[in-house]
Amino acid sequence: MIDNSEKKAVSHNDCKSQDTIILEELVQCFKNIAYGEVVVTIHDSRIVQIERREKKRFPPEK
Repeated sequence: MIDNSEKKAVSHNDCKSQDTIILEELVQCFKNIAYGEVVVTIHDSRIVQIERREKKRFPPEK
């Protein structure tokens, strides 16, 4: 049987792993966008969604 301290350790490690995944996703969004925006949705102090809106820019024709 798992006592409360072990449950907290397990859930803390799961959160840390999810935090790492979220940070990696954010870094990739920033690296792979030239023009646009990254929108982070937060519920109850937790990131629940990341949106990337990219704009494609083309030079004017001469």
